[in-house]
Amino acid sequence: MRLTDFKVITFDVVGTLIDFEAGVLNYLRPLAQQAALEVGDDALLEAYGRGEVVAQGEQPDAPFPPLLDRIYQVAAGVLGLPAGEGEGAGLHDSIPDWPAFPDSVAALQRLRRRFRLVALTNSDRWAMSCFAKTLGEPFDEQITAEDVGASKPDPRVFHYMLERQKAAGFGQGDILHTAQSQYHDIGVAHLLGLRTCWIERRMGQNGSGGTPAVEKATRPDWHFSTLKELADAVDAEAA
Repeated sequence: MRLTDFKVITFDVVGTLIDFEAGVLNYLRPLAQQAALEVGDDALLEAYGRGEVVAQGEQPDAPFPPLLDRIYQVAAGVLGLPAGEGEGAGLHDSIPDWPAFPDSVAALQRLRRRFRLVALTNSDRWAMSCFAKTLGEPFDEQITAEDVGASKPDPRVFHYMLERQKAAGFGQGDILHTAQSQYHDIGVAHLLGLRTCWIERRMGQNGSGGTPAVEKATRPDWHFSTLKELADAVDAEAA
């Protein structure tokens, strides 16, 4: 298939469109300095990722924002960050300040001219409303873990999305799922027969940052390092 054959693009949001690593680091760095800890960004993100694995293992169906307190407590225990009252809640409350990637807003505006855009996120509705505002309200539909009652990589999230798109008149073959996370998105979407586009935001960097690692990456149908590259490829096909 060509990219222009699709009618719907479903997007992971946090990590693909929203630079959650920048948001997390902006919150954690001052706390590390406060504790006189000499830890780099990689260590902070690795501890966050470890906290996510623990928290989601304890509550696998929960959206991630309510888990941020627990994620923080795990990360604090790993690194020695302050762990009194309020730091974990502060990480949750920093969500409205998490920035979009520099290319996200313009690329989404370009893609919106040709496709139905659907957010498919492990956020709750409150956090998704914050992210949608940051991104310029580009979505025709927003599907959250709170709506589904499950979080990716649970296949129920994708089945729910497919039913919603079917009700809107679109079949599975009309849909391209676009995401950064091999762990949460690309692997399971591929297994379910969806066409996938991997936006490898950490291309050229070591490790998996704040995202849980996979033993082996799933080969996507399309692979770019930025959303702008996807929008450029669509425009090139359409020219």
